[in-house]
Amino acid sequence: MIIVSETGPLALVEDLGRPGLAHLGVSPSGAADRAACALANRLVGNPEGAAVIEITVGGLVITVDRLAWVAVTGAPTQLEVGGRPTSSHTPIALQPGIELRIDPPPYGVRNYLAVRGGLRVPKTLGSRSTDVLSGLGPAPLRPGSRLQVGRPRSKMPGVELAPPHQPAKRLELQPGPRRDWFTDQAWVTLVGQPWTVSVDANRVAVRLDGPALARRMDDELPSEGLLRGAVQVPRSGRPLIFLTDHPVTGGYPVIAVLTERAADHAAQLRPGETVRFDTALDSPS
Repeated sequence: MIIVSETGPLALVEDLGRPGLAHLGVSPSGAADRAACALANRLVGNPEGAAVIEITVGGLVITVDRLAWVAVTGAPTQLEVGGRPTSSHTPIALQPGIELRIDPPPYGVRNYLAVRGGLRVPKTLGSRSTDVLSGLGPAPLRPGSRLQVGRPRSKMPGVELAPPHQPAKRLELQPGPRRDWFTDQAWVTLVGQPWTVSVDANRVAVRLDGPALARRMDDELPSEGLLRGAVQVPRSGRPLIFLTDHPVTGGYPVIAVLTERAADHAAQLRPGETVRFDTALDSPS
């Protein structure tokens, strides 16, 4: 059992989501930084898709009622175990009643706490993930929340440390389905211009501030399907990046789509940071 004492700004239960339900109007949701979620699980011998706690800007404090192996990944940060500092990205044997505190990361936004055996909360449409846009899944954690832990199904890995890396500020993308709705100069501006992350950033999307991207076509666009990493350009001409709790459809043209790994890095962007785009090597010229 995990007992939550403090949550910080936002703490959610997440796994790798509920894909394949867009035709029912259900977004995949899941961990915003999927690579970090999978890594946390691997460090404690869980399947990569086991449920974890996603922590936004630190502040989570937990205890356990019996010995538990845990690991924290995502943005590099410091942990405190019983008041003693230690590092993230390594398995930790947490003793009963000893507090584990996750400090706010100096870079990036999100961390992932995995416990050996995974979290056993009820599934909704096949997933234990919280979707903040639709409200599906478990409620956000609060002080006093108690989470059941499952039974381990494999041996602990022979790994002591996974070197942490700062989230990237250069994101790879490919032309999107409505690239032709924009001028050639708009594409040059998108990939050549530094962009500033606005204060409008959450698990649904990250808005960017910078020059407006000029459109070649001004027709009305029917609603179209969206996916994580889609770079959509509304009437303002300034792009936004859809993250894991994105809507299923949108009515503005998608000029580009991030690679899977770049979408993970986008989930770690903080307001005020500068980000640039690079064209993925396998994208068409």
